[in-house]
Amino acid sequence: MNMILLGAPGAGKGTQAELLTAKLSIPAISTGNMLREAMRNGSELGQKVKKIMEEGSLVPDDVILDIVADRVAQPDCEKGFILDGVPRTLAQAEALEARGIKIDHVVSIEIDDAVIASRMTGRRVCGKCGASYHIVANPPKTEGICDACQGELVIRKDDAPETVQHRLDVYHELTEVLKDFYAARGKLRLVEGNQSIENAFQEILKAIGENV
Repeated sequence: MNMILLGAPGAGKGTQAELLTAKLSIPAISTGNMLREAMRNGSELGQKVKKIMEEGSLVPDDVILDIVADRVAQPDCEKGFILDGVPRTLAQAEALEARGIKIDHVVSIEIDDAVIASRMTGRRVCGKCGASYHIVANPPKTEGICDACQGELVIRKDDAPETVQHRLDVYHELTEVLKDFYAARGKLRLVEGNQSIENAFQEILKAIGENV
């Protein structure tokens, strides 16, 4: 099963991708995580996108698509994958089709901007392994410490209020049109995001025809 998770920044795509990976035994491919890893490693790609990401703007399509195409060709994607954070534009969606990357389901997590802004102020990310937490919805066992690797949890620069608003504006302008694109292909499923993580997860499983 090849699927895409759509939704505004902070809608909960990353959390749901982790749950789906555990349930379906297919990898979640987060372009955001891959780009942040490149930034931590100080690679050429990392240096190229660091400023763009900190401003909340979009990384160029050719860079994103090269990363995704290379990743879905890996052996662990043979039984399927979950794309989180790509495609973000109509051009990217069309380019995925042109490259022959088949998509079975597109799940859009629906949530109001005001709720997202509130959520993102509580988001924390591990500085070592990139695991995501939220101080209310998904807190770590020990405050400020990652459950997985015991790394320090930090607030990302792109979770700052002004950056969050910019990212929401970009989403509405460039990404929301993808709902029409995939609805026309009979692949779009809408799921309410303003509910508990577990309830949203159960809704997603039902939407893609999986046993709860």
